[in-house]
Amino acid sequence: MFKKTRRKIVLTIMAILVLIWVGTLGFIYVSSYFEMSDRNERMLQEHVEMYANEQKTEPLKPEMPPRDNNMRDYYNTPRFKLSTFYSVTFSKDGSVLEIHNNKNSVYTDKALEDIAKDIFKSNNDTGVKSNLTYRKANKGDYILVAFIDNTIFNENMSTVFRYILIFGGIALIALYFISAFIAKKIVKPLEENHQKQKQFISDAGHELKTPISVISANSDLLAHEIGENKWLNNIQYENERMATLVKQLLELAKNESVTYKDELIDFSRLVAGELLPFESIAFEKGLNINAVLNDNIYIKGNTDRLRQLIAILLDNALEHNKGTNKIEIRLTKERNLARLSVINGGNAITKEEQKHLFKRFYRTDASRNGEGGHYGLGLSIAQAIVKAHGGKIDVLCYNNLIEFKIFIPLQ
Repeated sequence: MFKKTRRKIVLTIMAILVLIWVGTLGFIYVSSYFEMSDRNERMLQEHVEMYANEQKTEPLKPEMPPRDNNMRDYYNTPRFKLSTFYSVTFSKDGSVLEIHNNKNSVYTDKALEDIAKDIFKSNNDTGVKSNLTYRKANKGDYILVAFIDNTIFNENMSTVFRYILIFGGIALIALYFISAFIAKKIVKPLEENHQKQKQFISDAGHELKTPISVISANSDLLAHEIGENKWLNNIQYENERMATLVKQLLELAKNESVTYKDELIDFSRLVAGELLPFESIAFEKGLNINAVLNDNIYIKGNTDRLRQLIAILLDNALEHNKGTNKIEIRLTKERNLARLSVINGGNAITKEEQKHLFKRFYRTDASRNGEGGHYGLGLSIAQAIVKAHGGKIDVLCYNNLIEFKIFIPLQ
C-alpha cells in the first residue's frame, strides 16, 4: 500500500516538473526561434528595399525611393553586415539577368538559380526554402528574389535544442531521486503509524483473548450451577460476539502483514473441496450452488489462507443473496491469471458504496450491528489475503447480480 503511495507521489512530482520543464524551456526555445527568424526576415526586407543603392550594376537596378530612417533597424548593425545575402534578378519574362553569390557560399550559382526560378514561378512572396529565407519583390524593371542564409542560425538552434534535452534530462534524473527521497520522507510517518496501529490491534486482540476465555469458562460453570437464566444468556451471547470480533481482527492484522508464497497449490481442487460444506448450508436456505471450475489451475500461496478467502466469499454470497435461488462459482484462466468469480443475486451496490466496500467495519446495511457474527471485516480480510498473494479483488453489479471477482497470478 505504501509503496504504491510513494510511487504516486513521485509520479505526481515528476509530472509537475516535466510540465514545468517542457513549458519553460519550450517557451524559451520557441520564442528565441521566432525572434531570430523575425530578425532574419526583417534584415532580408531591409536588404531588398536597399538593393538598388547597394549594388554596382546600375542599368538593372534603378534608385529606390528613400525610406523612413526609423524603419532601417539593422542596416548599420554588425549582425546585418555579417549576414550572408544572395540575390537573383529576373526580367519580366522570367529570364535570369544577374546572380549575386557570396565567395564562401555553400550554394553554387546554378543551385541559387534553380531555387530562385521555383520561387519566381510560385505565388509566394516570402518563405523558407533549403535553409534560405527568401523574399520576392517587384523592383520596377525587374523581379528580385533575395535570400538570407539560415545555415548558421539553424545549426545554433539545433545546438540549443540538443543542450536543452541533455541538461534537462540530467536535471530530471536528479530530480527523480530527490522526489523519491521526499516521497519516502512524506510516507514514512504514515507507514510507522499504520504499523503501530496493526501492532496495537494485534496486541489488544491477544490481551482480550484471555478475559474472553475466562468469561466463557465461568459463564459455562455458572450455567451448570443455576440453570437457564436470561441475564447469563446475554453475557454468553455478547461474549461469543466479542470472541468472533477479536478473532477476525487478529486474522486481519496477520493477513495484512504477511506475504504468502509458500507452496504450489492446485487451486481448482482447493475451490472444489471448499464448496462441499457450503452446499448443505445452501440447501437449508433453499439455494443451489452452480460451480464451473476449470481443471489444472495452479497458483502459489498459503492453503489455509486461500481456504479462508473462499469461505468468506461463499459465506458473503449465501448471507446476502436476494432475488434468485442460485449462487454461481466460476474458476477460469484469464491470460496469466486465475480468475475466481462468486455471483449472487442482490440489490445493486452504488459506486460510492463500492469505494468503501473493502474497508474495515463497513456494511452497506448500517442497521445490521454484528448480526450473525458479521462485523464488516470479512471483505477486508479477503482483500488482505488476495493482496498478500499478489492479486486483485473487485466487485461488479449487473442485471440484479453481484459478482466478486479475484485475480491471482498463475504458476
